Amino acid sequence: MAEKISLGADGSLQVPQHPIIPFIIGDGIGPDIWHAAVRVFDAAVSQAYGDEKKVAWKEVLAGEKAFNETGSWLPDNTIDAFREYLVGIKGPLTTPVGGGIRSLNVALRKALDLYVCLRPTKWYPGTPSPVKHPEYVDMMIFRENTEDIYVGIEYAADSEESVRLQQFLDQDLKLDYDFRPNTGLGIKVVSEEGTKRLVRAAINYALAQKRSSVAIVHKGNIMKYTEGAFKNWAYEVAEQEFGEQVYTWGQWEKTKAEKGQEEANKEQQIAEEGGKLIIKDVIADNFLQQILLAPRDYSVIATLNLNGDYVSDALAAIVGGIGIAPGANINYQTGHAIFEATHGTAPRFANTDTMNPSSVILSGVMLFEYLGWHEVASIITQALAKTIEEKTVTIDFYNQMDNATLLKTSAFADQIISNFNRTK
Repeated sequence: MAEKISLGADGSLQVPQHPIIPFIIGDGIGPDIWHAAVRVFDAAVSQAYGDEKKVAWKEVLAGEKAFNETGSWLPDNTIDAFREYLVGIKGPLTTPVGGGIRSLNVALRKALDLYVCLRPTKWYPGTPSPVKHPEYVDMMIFRENTEDIYVGIEYAADSEESVRLQQFLDQDLKLDYDFRPNTGLGIKVVSEEGTKRLVRAAINYALAQKRSSVAIVHKGNIMKYTEGAFKNWAYEVAEQEFGEQVYTWGQWEKTKAEKGQEEANKEQQIAEEGGKLIIKDVIADNFLQQILLAPRDYSVIATLNLNGDYVSDALAAIVGGIGIAPGANINYQTGHAIFEATHGTAPRFANTDTMNPSSVILSGVMLFEYLGWHEVASIITQALAKTIEEKTVTIDFYNQMDNATLLKTSAFADQIISNFNRTK
């Protein structure tokens, strides 16, 4: 009998043998890629566990399908279902035109306080890439999901609110800035609590996965009280809560000031050789260079919302594009998580059975890892890698490969399933 996933008293997920998992099929190409992906999921669960375990998929509505059937882009019972069943998965959703909901994705994240946007970036052999050594990229991005300018506090240039806010900044706060006519305004929000829970999650992940470092990516050299505070609070979490498990660049700087750079370098070398997790920081624009020049120097990334948006898409391009980039939105405190395809709806390709389903398939891999069903995740990952390596691919990869075999979306799923027993 199908049952709900729950959160145990110790904060761990309690996953039954037949969990109920809600899904949103998605708009545009959503149905094509979901129907392909879910066959892969079910076949992999059967391959791993036989009849012992099985997912009960429960469709819930959002996007165009929801609007056409209910008149609402995001019905309350959809949010209630994700809240009740804890873990879900979704395809790409259309952003409604006009007033109301700014973004369905953002609305879901806000409703469930899904403060971590988790984006793994790893290259699979054979995947087309614009860089010489995509195999050097293996990063896990922890993007803060609920703050920064994505909070949506902004006012149009010709609005009364914008004029009033300009007057307040000028007259009450004595801001030394001459506003030009017709100026729109936005407010950047960064809190200590929001920062620390994100960085705490990133460090816990890095320690559990035996990763080498966590890099705090920020623009604190310019935005000192928002992004600069993000960096400082991140170091506080590392030093105050993780103690001897980590070594921070802040400790390096302190040793340098007290004993000189040579002693600081020795101290860091001892920490690295002793297996300590290195906590460092890098300016965001420099980091966008480093992912091309020295990607092996970075493992886990902790960053703010806007930076994370740019960084995750840039890294996805290096390892094959957004079509193969998975993602998750997670609250590690409540257990709520929604896994998602990270690309758009591509409406002109809807119902053509041509698009790459890898983003939602790999998001499913993340889902199964979150549930602790690691055997399923491994089966899918290895078979997907084998399928790409054999150059049996959908149109996006086919156009970039020599001597490849072009497959429809559904046939690509068939090929993955056929490779379950052929992986190394």
